[in-house]
Amino acid sequence: MTNLFKIISVLLMVLLTACASSPKVEMPVSDGINSETRERVQAWKTLIENGSRWSDIQKLNSVNNFVNEVEFVDDIYHWKMEDYWATPLQTLVTKAGDCEDLSIAKYFTLAAMGLDENKMRLTYVKALDINKPHMVVSYFRQPTDEPLVLDNLNPAILPASQRQDLLPVYSFNAKGLWLAKRETGGQYAGGVERMSLWQQLLSQMDVEAANEKAMICLYQYYDLSDEKAKTYCP
Repeated sequence: MTNLFKIISVLLMVLLTACASSPKVEMPVSDGINSETRERVQAWKTLIENGSRWSDIQKLNSVNNFVNEVEFVDDIYHWKMEDYWATPLQTLVTKAGDCEDLSIAKYFTLAAMGLDENKMRLTYVKALDINKPHMVVSYFRQPTDEPLVLDNLNPAILPASQRQDLLPVYSFNAKGLWLAKRETGGQYAGGVERMSLWQQLLSQMDVEAANEKAMICLYQYYDLSDEKAKTYCP
């Protein structure tokens, strides 16, 4: 009996020592991103990955349809500002944007798919049917070709000559600014360095690239103050 007691005591000591020396299992820290947001962002990234293998026209159609599903909301109601250019990530996470935000999301999504940015421009127009300034994406297969128009007012991708409801004013991309004409590329008018909203947009995208998950979490609470939003995110 005594020997049996000794054996049991030794075994208990071994087990206790093993438990004490076992590495501590770290519980995963939540990134604060809810499942709906995570799925939406992943769907966007999957679209980009798949689209990298598609033709230009397939890219245009898929991105136009995907982004046009975002609800249209004016900046004054969505961002509480007269004019704000949201990043694609902000537009996707907040599930809303105006014509500028939707066009910007299309432009950068197409660029991420590998579409040559020289073929694309963000084009300011006057939407004659609603008598308001408006933004679309123009796609040029060749520099001197008539562009195709990607728009949220009319989801059909049409040549510019078939969009008589749009009066072009100017267009731009990362390479420069053009005074626009409906059926041509327009006249080059210089660089985009002085376009403050464009520069702010690019700066915000740099911030996102450095810490994407943290920014996604914060964007979920875009309607709260920065300090309040941070209390919901690690």
